[in-house]
Amino acid sequence: MRILLVEDEKKVASFIKRGLAEVGYAVDVASDGGTGLMMGLDGVYDLIILDINLPSKDGLNILHELRRQKIATPVLILTVRATIEDKVIGLDTGADDYLTKPFAFEELLARVRALLRRQTDVDAPLLKAADLTLDPARRLVFRGGEKIDLTTKEFALLDYFMRNPDRVLTRTMISEHVWDYDFDPMTNVIDVYVNYLRKKIDSGRQAKLIRTIRGVGYVLKVK
Repeated sequence: MRILLVEDEKKVASFIKRGLAEVGYAVDVASDGGTGLMMGLDGVYDLIILDINLPSKDGLNILHELRRQKIATPVLILTVRATIEDKVIGLDTGADDYLTKPFAFEELLARVRALLRRQTDVDAPLLKAADLTLDPARRLVFRGGEKIDLTTKEFALLDYFMRNPDRVLTRTMISEHVWDYDFDPMTNVIDVYVNYLRKKIDSGRQAKLIRTIRGVGYVLKVK
C-alpha cells in the first residue's frame, strides 16, 4: 500500500513516515500544499494523510480540489485544529477521517488500517494468475490450494506483480510502487525481495511464474 503524507513539520513527517515504513507501507512526503496537491492528483495512492495548516495551499483547499477532480482516494486529516466546527468542515469537505495533534501513533496506525481495509473490502476482488490467488482484503495468498505466508513487503510486491501479469516491470517501476520516492533503485534490495518471493511462490513447482528479464526487470509470466 502506498501512502501520501502532506505535512510541513519535518519532525512530525519523519516520525510518521518511519513508523509507517516499519510496518510495510510505502510513504511519500510532500512538505507544502502545492506539491501535495500535485502528487495527490496523480491518483496512485491508496491513502492520503493531510495536514490543514500548510505553506502555499491549505489542506482544505487541497481536499476540495481532489474531490472536484474526482480523486476518491481516502483522506485522513491530521491537524492541530480540534474544535467540533473544524472537524465538521473537514469531513463535509470530503475527508474520510479526522485525527487531531498531538496523537498516539498506535491510534494513527489503527485509523490507517481501517481506511485501507474499507477501501480493499469495496474495491479489491481476488487476483488470480495461473494457480496463484491473492486476496487483497484478507491479505492471503494461495498457490494450488496451499497457503503461502508472506511478509508485508513480499505481499505488496506480489500484489503489484499480479496487477500487471505478463508485463515487464523495471526496478524503477517496482521501487516507485512498492517502496517510495526516496528509495535508491541502484541497490540490490529489489532483487533480494524478488528472490525471497520466488522461493516461496515457485520453489518446488514445475511452472515458474516469476521470471527475470536480464538488464530490464521482472515479469509474472502466466501465458
